[in-house]
Amino acid sequence: MDGPVAQRLGERLVDEAVLVEQREPCEARARDDHLEVVAAAGAILDAELARVRERVAQQGFESLGGHAVMLAARPPAGSPSRPRARTLGRMEEIGLFPLGIVLLPSEQVPLHIFEPRYRELIAECLEQQREFGLIYADDEGVREVGTRARVIDVLEEFADGRLNVVVEGGARFRVERLTRGRSFLTAIVAPAPDGRGRPDPDTAARAAGSFRALAAVAGAEPDEVDETASQLSFDLAAQVELPSEAKQQLLELDEEQHRLELVIGLLDSVREALLAAHKLAERAKSNGRRHHEPP
Repeated sequence: MDGPVAQRLGERLVDEAVLVEQREPCEARARDDHLEVVAAAGAILDAELARVRERVAQQGFESLGGHAVMLAARPPAGSPSRPRARTLGRMEEIGLFPLGIVLLPSEQVPLHIFEPRYRELIAECLEQQREFGLIYADDEGVREVGTRARVIDVLEEFADGRLNVVVEGGARFRVERLTRGRSFLTAIVAPAPDGRGRPDPDTAARAAGSFRALAAVAGAEPDEVDETASQLSFDLAAQVELPSEAKQQLLELDEEQHRLELVIGLLDSVREALLAAHKLAERAKSNGRRHHEPP
């Protein structure tokens, strides 16, 4: 793909149909009418990873199945309840951009801004050099854990006010309560808590290894991985096209150790599915050659 988006964004590992792709600006269509905040999903790693492995292979990385399981999950009946982690950081009001995509910390995503209320939000952020909150939304509502975003480049401005921009993910936040008074959605937010303990170095090494193995299968040459990075999980996941539900689950985890464990499972699942797709393609080519061989 030619143009400024291709110049600004590097290669990304994606599915078998397109192994390497530069993202084009997606329409930033807001979904905030009559939405309620939906509590963050519980971290049910083993069960969800099993579902990921099954569904990635079956559905070509397009979906992880019903969002009710992944996004608004509640502990099974009879299981001990887990108290919600509360935020002690400073609260403030920010503009929210609810979208059907998830932005991870350090991830860069191009957006096409066309709705007047969100053109107003982006223009205000550019003028005042402020961040806004990008938060995942679907028919269930908006999630309570999102990512601060800042516009790092304006790719194109149209005569009617529409914009093509590139945004970069920053710190995670948790919605405390929605507010009113602006044309766009606003909320009081606070920093999402992050575990203070450092992840096991072996887990970080495994995650980096899973990423390199996936890159090799996809035929890509990624940059060198810093296994000591404080948010290695996000750095790796931001370079791979994953379903929004999986990215939201990752975003909602507060412990880097748990995030790395989830990323390992996701990357390995994608690699296994790519390998299976390669085998099917080779088998199809082989069958085609046999059919065309002279008797």
